[in-house]
Amino acid sequence: MSQFSSWKDRLAGQLPVELNEEISIYDTQLELRRQDKIDEKVFAETRLRRGVYGQRYDNGLRHDGTGQKTLDYPSDDLTKGPNTVWDAPGMMRIKIPFGGLNAEQMDTLADLAEEYADAICHVTTRQDIQLHFVHIDDTPDLMRRLAAVGITTREACGNVVRNVAACPYAGVCHDEAFDVTPYARALAHFLLGHKDAQDFGRKFKISFSGCADHGCGLANMHDLGLIAKTRIEDDQVHYGFAFYVGGGLGAVPHQAQLYADFVPEDEILPLAQAVCRVFARLGEKRNRARARLKFLVAKLGMEEFRRLVEAERENLPEDDRWTAYLGDLGITDEQPTRGAQALGDGPHPDGFEAWCDSNVMAQRQPGYAAVTVTLPLGDLTSEQFRALANITRHYNGGQARTTVEQNIVLRWIAQADLPALYRDLIGVGLGRPGASTITDITACPGTDTCKLGISSSRGLAAELGQQLTVLNNSLDDAVKPLKIKVSGCFNSCGQHHVADLGFYGVSRKSGLHAVPHFQVVLGGQWTGNAGSYGLATVAIPSKNIPEVVNRITDYYVQERQAEETFQAFVKRVGKAKMRALLEDLTAIPAYIEDRHYYSDWGDPREYTLGDMGIGECAGEVVSLTEFGLSASERQVFEAQVELDRGDAKAAGETAFSAMLQAAKALIQTRNIDIADDPDRIVEEFKTYFYDS
Repeated sequence: MSQFSSWKDRLAGQLPVELNEEISIYDTQLELRRQDKIDEKVFAETRLRRGVYGQRYDNGLRHDGTGQKTLDYPSDDLTKGPNTVWDAPGMMRIKIPFGGLNAEQMDTLADLAEEYADAICHVTTRQDIQLHFVHIDDTPDLMRRLAAVGITTREACGNVVRNVAACPYAGVCHDEAFDVTPYARALAHFLLGHKDAQDFGRKFKISFSGCADHGCGLANMHDLGLIAKTRIEDDQVHYGFAFYVGGGLGAVPHQAQLYADFVPEDEILPLAQAVCRVFARLGEKRNRARARLKFLVAKLGMEEFRRLVEAERENLPEDDRWTAYLGDLGITDEQPTRGAQALGDGPHPDGFEAWCDSNVMAQRQPGYAAVTVTLPLGDLTSEQFRALANITRHYNGGQARTTVEQNIVLRWIAQADLPALYRDLIGVGLGRPGASTITDITACPGTDTCKLGISSSRGLAAELGQQLTVLNNSLDDAVKPLKIKVSGCFNSCGQHHVADLGFYGVSRKSGLHAVPHFQVVLGGQWTGNAGSYGLATVAIPSKNIPEVVNRITDYYVQERQAEETFQAFVKRVGKAKMRALLEDLTAIPAYIEDRHYYSDWGDPREYTLGDMGIGECAGEVVSLTEFGLSASERQVFEAQVELDRGDAKAAGETAFSAMLQAAKALIQTRNIDIADDPDRIVEEFKTYFYDS
């Protein structure tokens, strides 16, 4: 808890007006829920859309290995959603559009993790930051302190447009068509809170890539993926994007389909808006398992989907924001603060060469480098984050970007500064080599904190990382670039489908006992913006997965042809041979012979599925109308508070606003574009609900 009684008072006048109003509204919604004056399902989606997420054990139950035990929380029957106890710790997801952070923001995140969470900042596979073990009563202050440094948690979760991801090397990569950063920023700001993105059946993910070849943005596995392209017409270079729709991982992965080969830069915002409208209108709402955009695209077919989007685009009301940002594309530019200078001959610190080989990329700007700070499991402590903030202040003016591989990239580092930077990173435990190699393993939170986790993804990733790091010097050069990604369940938050060696958690029974397993997925393609998905091969007991990695990598080294890639190798060898290679590892010793198999990595308890809860990844299906009516009820509450204070004038105005809000919510079932003009609202309400 903060040492200050009220961050609201302390930060008064320092927050952007719109953000301050949003957080104040959320504060009121919290109070309404405490008084049971807002439906728990509506409140659950409300908090999710503010980044306030559930966490394992928040149903008030925990299995200790012998049986399910009740966790005693002081909140009694108060809930923050279905089967979710008010006082149970939760997770806070913090949106970081295109992964961009400055030093002040890093300091603030470090402080918040230390004061409200477990002093760990976790970088996600979509460039967000997550804090765990956060109490819901602390979330308004946490939001205010983030807003004071230009960060919002709005729509970090829920059935909305999530964080807009982008290549962390945008602007400095040799292979990009152009810098996609300002476009990612513009689309993120445009769709944040947009009325056409509030009535989805499931979440909607967007990513930008600067080129078609690499995997830094993974555009082809998103609901909406944009890959930068240029065209020359009449001797002029025109900027635009290859526009992909309907990608996604999860239990039923789909590769995105090409909607248009080239969408001009001035059309990407309205076209994205039109896609959102079609998804909101026609996307599945009842069957949550088939409510993502990928299923709508597959159901309609690309030709019909394109026709519907184009018709929607033609009917969109004009919006100056569609193109206003094009006049200031330099808003996201980063400028070097130290002069370009080549790396000297040395001598250099121990380990520097190995670190340079894996963690340093020469920028297209001569004399500068982009440096990857490797974060095991995507974690860094508050102390490390503060130290990193100060390091960036010294070397590049205080800038950093998170990555989809759960690392952090420092750009615009003068090459001559690399040895000193390495020493500084080593000094705070952030100088680990091996970025983007087989030792740099991606993992979702899994059974550590996720309610849907089946097997311990983080535990397995940590074990594999330790074993492979020890073996690293003896690994064949063909093996070192392979990517390992681990998910705690089939939902693919760890992106196992696009790994060379992917694993996702499953459970199997042996007699009367459950045994943690991982399904082995082979041959996914990270490059080409997630160019292809891997092949599910066989489920293996969790404790045998390290041997799976050893066997497969050894087999690849022994049997590969010339410069054959791992994807080509798996395709040539085939699933049957790969399965036969691992078949003996499926055996489970009897419980009385080896209980080691009956617990998971990093967890001494006997393994059970008893800790699984009801996930919030899909949010709650709450319609735009329900949200509008809930907002009206909130305004009625605020009007009563004003009346109790003796301010009859303000109470009357707020009560009138509540009536208009309720009427507008109902009108939006007939006319989504209804304006905020009171006379128009009254007129249309009379037309649709009185005269009809």
